[in-house]
Amino acid sequence: MANVSHGRSDITSHPDVSEMRERYARMLGGRDVALVDGPVFLLGLYCAASPWIVHYTASQPALVTHNLIMGIAIGLLALGFTRAPERMYGLSWAMCAMGIWMIIAPWVVGTSPDTGVIVNNVVIGALALCLGLVCAASAAKRTPAT
Repeated sequence: MANVSHGRSDITSHPDVSEMRERYARMLGGRDVALVDGPVFLLGLYCAASPWIVHYTASQPALVTHNLIMGIAIGLLALGFTRAPERMYGLSWAMCAMGIWMIIAPWVVGTSPDTGVIVNNVVIGALALCLGLVCAASAAKRTPAT
């Protein structure tokens, strides 16, 4: 039986090494914040479920609907970051705006929010703002200056 296994060798001597590197770079799409996609999705999931986790469904019905919709929007944004990063990382600033909105929403949307509701939304908003800034900084770094 013939030995068809190849020993490990250095790929730099391969005749198509430059083309393979370019193809690999295109496949990755320049994604250097791929680890942010998962936390953004989990943040959206928590935001959507937070009214039931923190138990303010009866006291803040408008905020329940608001957090559910915002959580779904954040989750969809995260899925977009994963599926089409080259097109979606431009929406990182929308993630920042959603974070700021989540911070002020208890007073704008809610009626006399208690401390638990305020802390919940401020933490969600701060995390969304921070993750959005990380994505926006990465997108700005990749965009060539004109």
